[in-house]
Amino acid sequence: MFNDKKILILGMARSGVAAAKVLRKLNCRVLVNDSKNESKLKQKDINELKEIGVTLVLGSHPDDLLDSSFDYLVKNPGIRNDHKYVLKARELKIPVINEVEVAYNLLPENVNLIAITGTNGKTTTTTLTYNIIKKYYPNTHLAGNIGYPLCSILETIKSGDNLVMEISCQQLANLDKFNPHIALLTNLSPAHIDFFKDYDDYKRTKVKLFKNQSNTDYAILNSNNKESLDSTKDINAQKIYFSSSSLKDNSLYYQDEFIIKKDDLIIKGMHNVENALAAITIAKLMNVPNEVIREELKSFRGVEHRLELVDVVNKRYFYNDTEATNIKCTQIALASFPDNEIVLFLGGLERGQDFQELTSYMNKVRVIIGIGECRSRVLEFANSLNKECHIYETLQEGFQKAIQVSKENDIILLSPASASWDQYKECEERGAEFKKLVGEYKNGSN
Repeated sequence: MFNDKKILILGMARSGVAAAKVLRKLNCRVLVNDSKNESKLKQKDINELKEIGVTLVLGSHPDDLLDSSFDYLVKNPGIRNDHKYVLKARELKIPVINEVEVAYNLLPENVNLIAITGTNGKTTTTTLTYNIIKKYYPNTHLAGNIGYPLCSILETIKSGDNLVMEISCQQLANLDKFNPHIALLTNLSPAHIDFFKDYDDYKRTKVKLFKNQSNTDYAILNSNNKESLDSTKDINAQKIYFSSSSLKDNSLYYQDEFIIKKDDLIIKGMHNVENALAAITIAKLMNVPNEVIREELKSFRGVEHRLELVDVVNKRYFYNDTEATNIKCTQIALASFPDNEIVLFLGGLERGQDFQELTSYMNKVRVIIGIGECRSRVLEFANSLNKECHIYETLQEGFQKAIQVSKENDIILLSPASASWDQYKECEERGAEFKKLVGEYKNGSN
């Protein structure tokens, strides 16, 4: 399909680099274009691509770069579909695809493909699903939007292997033949409207996950999410449903089979119950024994930086939710701990976020530690609730205070409802610092 073709890859990043390497092995003439100049890209990637004969055009998108001589445009998922090269490719009838579509068409036969998408919970569900299946079937691979381009692991996949993938809406926008045997939609709600025309366009794109499935394939859906049910009425796959409403005796079941007590899950919150139920459904379709599923569920601490249980020190529970860079994510985090009092780290980059939207979720918060650029507004919010609050410029300064004001069985929660760019290059750095501080506190307590 791709042998000896001329291909333009729009956007380097990880997926562009991985696709270029695979396509060069198929004797393709590959040109990679990125608006960033060399100084803002990884020199290692530039050197490797040049060594294998890839042509690089960096620093701009020249108007005359794309012409009818190209066979494919492989687009980075993060680039919008109204980019001038995409529009021109359509005029010239050049197929516009992405790295996932390239790799899918090069997979060995009989790979058992499991694909997961959704507005919320897809990374946690994908990770948990992979962990469970990998525990029982060692020939299981992880790829996709979770940080591993499928092209980068293509050579390790053999016929008969299992492949678990997280698929984003941006990836779905440029998939054509991609067809998972098991496809799961965690939920749908308004998101990424800046990337798509409107919410309806976003929903149509998400449901593309199921478009190539037949009645021998499976579509797993959240029966509590009306948007998901309405959007998948006409799909061909066999539908299987999961729902947090199906809890019985405070336990998780698959159909009528007991799987695990809810209290045995380390990950907290009803959203994580749904994620667990979704992963259980896939595992059961894969014939994984209940005891294997249960063992992984009991040990799974969540995805790093997303309501991640870091440690329990001196009967204090430290949770890293640095990925909560908006109010909605912090609402979910606070709702996840109905039984424990909370010491909450709140604040970061000032971008006008309305902390008052957290008010109805603050019942269990005993103390607020305001940090970062918007800490004075965090203090105003705390005062409006008559909550104890201490403000500091840095997380490190605030951490010491959090320890002082905490009590046994408290949740010490970093869920800032704010971006981190006032002090960090990315929110993961903030989470890594929190984890480091927890480690130092633990070592000092020993």
